[in-house]
Amino acid sequence: MLHIRYEKSPDVSNEALNDLFRHAWDTHTDRDFVPVLQHSLGWICAFDSTSIIGFVNLAWDGGVHAFLLDTTVHIDYQRLGIGAQMVRYALDLARRKSIEWVHVDYEPHLHDFYLQCGFQPTLAGLWNAKINL
Repeated sequence: MLHIRYEKSPDVSNEALNDLFRHAWDTHTDRDFVPVLQHSLGWICAFDSTSIIGFVNLAWDGGVHAFLLDTTVHIDYQRLGIGAQMVRYALDLARRKSIEWVHVDYEPHLHDFYLQCGFQPTLAGLWNAKINL
């Protein structure tokens, strides 16, 4: 039986986050998370014992909008409800911080996941520097 612990904005190292992302995303390239987290409203981490197994970031515009980013669960723990639980905790954090709108962008295969988390589909525009040269 799993005993997953969820924490709001815990101290977490670049090394630990990069290790998690490498185990969740085939295309991950190590990066510095410090500047990202410094500008966040908060983040949720999931732990199995002392190992980080999940992460989601709640970025913020300084007003009433927040953005769910980097929802990540270690490959060995996927499809156990951990991602959905982290999203619920992030949305609760947004509610407690008086955020009115939380946005999330996702790939088509994640549509049902985000619907189950309470997000509603909407039209949006997207510009990408690598695509729109």
